[in-house]
Amino acid sequence: MNVTAVIAEYNPFHNGHLYQLRTIREQGADYIIIIMSGDFMQRGIPAIVSKYERCRMALSNGADLVFELPVYSALGSAEYFAQGAVSMLDKLGIVDVLHFGSESGDIALLTESAKIIAHETTSYKASLNNYLRQGISFPAARDKALSDSFSGRNIEQIIKMPNNILGMEYIKALIQRNSSIKPATLVRKGAGYSSDLLVSGSFVSANAIRTALSAQKDSEVREHMPDSVYEMLGQTLLFANDFSEICLYKMLQLSANKESFAGYYDVGKQLSHTLYGNLYHYTSFDGFALKNKTKNLTFSRICRSLMHILLDMTQDNADCFKQYDYVQYARLLGFTKHGQELLKSIKANTSIPVLTKPSAARKQLSGAALMSFQADIYAATIYESVRNQKIQRLSGYSAKESVRNEFTSEIIKLP
Repeated sequence: MNVTAVIAEYNPFHNGHLYQLRTIREQGADYIIIIMSGDFMQRGIPAIVSKYERCRMALSNGADLVFELPVYSALGSAEYFAQGAVSMLDKLGIVDVLHFGSESGDIALLTESAKIIAHETTSYKASLNNYLRQGISFPAARDKALSDSFSGRNIEQIIKMPNNILGMEYIKALIQRNSSIKPATLVRKGAGYSSDLLVSGSFVSANAIRTALSAQKDSEVREHMPDSVYEMLGQTLLFANDFSEICLYKMLQLSANKESFAGYYDVGKQLSHTLYGNLYHYTSFDGFALKNKTKNLTFSRICRSLMHILLDMTQDNADCFKQYDYVQYARLLGFTKHGQELLKSIKANTSIPVLTKPSAARKQLSGAALMSFQADIYAATIYESVRNQKIQRLSGYSAKESVRNEFTSEIIKLP
């Protein structure tokens, strides 16, 4: 039996994702498991549609089981994101292969790079410290030090590419865990990860689709996704600026001094001072993130930090979850009839609880695990509250879309 896993956001699911799942199946996978971010994405943005719709998208197009990645990992740095997802996969006890897309498609190069970072070789550490002393940011210093480790081979541009970065982090996490899961990669086709262009007849990025949807160019995205997915997008969509008011309100409540935000996940004193100094220039979520962007602080990093503040995600909690090996439960979002067969095997082999009923979580979880799950529930509640407000506002308070409750929402089951 071959069980292959994919770590994904599906924001939204598109033809590139469909191509990956079909390729995995053609390569002999008996089952495909998806570890999917919940309602907030790694770039510090909300999902355009909820995790339930995105779960249904995946199950309708080749996935067998979908589990939710806890919010602290889903909204973490590339390293924290990867460590959290791989932690869950490893603890399920039945995964054979972790499959991911990359710009290079060179699993040997990505593995060699990951080994250098994971083992922190003497030459790598020396180069890294040298670049850091020059005032170069850590991500840039790491790229340069890693490139130096390849004895003159110019790989710096390769390892800077977003999917390659995540791929290396996945492999690094597998190495550090001494996991039996084998990495496999597929060359990313079509537009790059950050491209916002819709090119007919080609795979496009999820970012390009979101950009078109935000501009209400719905018809232009149709050819770039399965019909079943397009039909699921016919509802109220959420974007970062829909969270502008609630985020500003939260920050104003906290803004007693320059260090008011320092204790939040991935913020710290320096960024807290910057956010505090610019707070009265806040006009929108995106605008404020752009206002605080610097040479060493990316737009995505600022967005993540703002979401951490909004969702009450603290650095102490993030450190605690890391100490307890990131993920201590697997919340099941949905499965197909075929996937239900594998679910029995997971329950027999997993080292962590599989949550099928949120209302029963208090009986299954305790300590850090329960604290992490409560953060997931809070994040989902904020997301659904903003979604409901937008539905009501756009519909003139005659909304037909249902309001979800995390404790009453049922697992999605497809044939």
